[in-house]
Amino acid sequence: MQLRVQLFTVHKRFPLTISRGTTARTTNVWVTIEHEGVEGWGEASPFSIGEHSQTTEAIARSLQKIAPLLKALSPFECQRIERLMLDAGLPSGARAALDIALHDWIGKWAKQPLWQLWGLDRDRIAPTSITIGINPPEVAQQRLKAWLEQVPTIRALKIKLGGPAGIEADQAMLLAVQTVAPHIDQISVDANGGWSLEEALKMSYWLAEQGITYIEQPLAKGQEGDLPALYRESPLPIFVDESCFTSYDIPPLADRVHGINIKLMKAGGLTEAWRMIHTARACGLKIMFGCYSDSPLLNTAFAHLSPLADYLDLDSHLNLLDAPFLGASFQNGRLRPDEQPGLGVLRVRDEG
Repeated sequence: MQLRVQLFTVHKRFPLTISRGTTARTTNVWVTIEHEGVEGWGEASPFSIGEHSQTTEAIARSLQKIAPLLKALSPFECQRIERLMLDAGLPSGARAALDIALHDWIGKWAKQPLWQLWGLDRDRIAPTSITIGINPPEVAQQRLKAWLEQVPTIRALKIKLGGPAGIEADQAMLLAVQTVAPHIDQISVDANGGWSLEEALKMSYWLAEQGITYIEQPLAKGQEGDLPALYRESPLPIFVDESCFTSYDIPPLADRVHGINIKLMKAGGLTEAWRMIHTARACGLKIMFGCYSDSPLLNTAFAHLSPLADYLDLDSHLNLLDAPFLGASFQNGRLRPDEQPGLGVLRVRDEG
């Protein structure tokens, strides 16, 4: 099996601001494996979560280092390859890129889309939320109006809050956004750990009055000890993102949250995402899928698993000006993979 690693840069139509900063462009890693004349594609995108942060360069270097070890293996040896990646200390983003490429190869070899190989029902796919970053109220309104012009079938929104201006600014922004699209009744809020426990409690009651569906990551990673107090008092479900990377993190959270946000970059690929789904269900938790600055390749990969999720936030590629891939289509507010084998992703431009 041959492994190739290439970099590509994508630019956002609207820079995205969350509690930790603003992103306008990202350089991602494109992984290709080739075996017996069949190619499999995967991708990794960098992300920043404290000591768990992963850069494009570190991800690419780790993949290039492991490439010689893969030459004697076939894509069917997934368990052996996973063990090899863990023993080599590959960061989760690198593991995800290779794991997705293996799944794409197997699907193409079998001439079946992944969702069909897994026996999943595309009619069970939930709407994908469109994300509005932290902005002054009037700018947030303009962003949503622009989104509605681009994709008028939006059925769900995620509003980023937790900014340094405080919860009064958060409230003003949310109310402004709601006036633009009163027909959208599925709205969630993501504070990215930007609130204190006191602020989270206050906002949970206020947000419930506004009809919000759930709150994501209200407290910073490392403050999981404060989650039980919020869990007991909040009238809204509490989901965690930065506090949950893999299936090992789920059981300790089961008594203090209502759901988890699974991301391919945190988990290390589709294989671990499957484990997280089953672990979360066994713990009685809800499941959402999320993304970073992911292209259509990554979001399409996750869309194949999306019939198993309660909530979806796979919109990052819709905000890109120059994505090099074409994948799952956005239909009636849902991201729907097609019937092409593997991921069903095509390349639409060359990288200069």
